[in-house]
Amino acid sequence: MRVTRQQAAANRERIIETAGELFRSKGFAGIGVADIMKAADLTHGGFYGHFASKDDLIAQASRRSMQRAAQNWRKVVAESGGDAFSTLLTRYLSPRHRDDPGHGCAFSSLRKGLAHRFAAARRRKAIAALSELIGALMLSRAVGDAGLSDEILDAGRHELLAAAER
Repeated sequence: MRVTRQQAAANRERIIETAGELFRSKGFAGIGVADIMKAADLTHGGFYGHFASKDDLIAQASRRSMQRAAQNWRKVVAESGGDAFSTLLTRYLSPRHRDDPGHGCAFSSLRKGLAHRFAAARRRKAIAALSELIGALMLSRAVGDAGLSDEILDAGRHELLAAAER
């Protein structure tokens, strides 16, 4: 049975969405094409009708995740009431974010970095802040003790806020 163009486009979107969640949850190497297609409730054979390779899907799912993250951050900043940095930290270093990597930060889940072109001192600060954000979230997910996990999130948030005031 042939699939309509609309259904093919919907299937492609479902694959990208499913892959994005699975890549953030399990990493690129932690999930295969067959598993992605099964999670999307599609047959493995249909994959190559949509993507040239797993790497092609990784690129497209990552791009989508980054676009969504940028939209989300802009929304959080707009709704922050003037204290954007504190609001962003509170949202990022939260138990909810830690506990749902499939819908969380692609940077911490996919181990990607940013390549901004800041002046040297500003760039150093940005890299340090990003490292602390990602590190605190990754560590909070890695420990088995909920209290310690919350303490890691609180410590990261506190130190970043203190650094921003300097």
